[in-house]
Amino acid sequence: MTTVGEWMTRNPVTIEADASLIEAIHLLKEKGIRRLPVMRDGRFTGLITDRMLSEYSPSKATSLDTWEVHYLLSKTPVSEVMNPAPITVGPEVNLVDAARIFLEHRLYGLCVVNDEGQLVGIMSVGDILKAVVEIFPKA
Repeated sequence: MTTVGEWMTRNPVTIEADASLIEAIHLLKEKGIRRLPVMRDGRFTGLITDRMLSEYSPSKATSLDTWEVHYLLSKTPVSEVMNPAPITVGPEVNLVDAARIFLEHRLYGLCVVNDEGQLVGIMSVGDILKAVVEIFPKA
């Protein structure tokens, strides 16, 4: 059976816990990604997603002007908004079990950690779809 480790994205883009939300927003846009594993002193400590950032940002109906919003986002650390305990899987988990986790928890991405809790990759729904297309090319 094929495993998460065979299909995950290795060496994912990460962000430090003390980085600002504005840095996270720029990094997501620059890299064209939707989720950032959060690191503190080289250790995986959480996850922040584009959805979390959009829910945290003030609505367009706010009385704050653009500069005030930018200032607030530049002063708020990622650690205040991140999920400090995201659902994770190991690289040895088979792809079908990972897909079940995605469905059961309504996720779009999973952080992949080894037995020591070190981040080794990230698995997205797109990664699973690539695997399905390659495993069953003419099904």
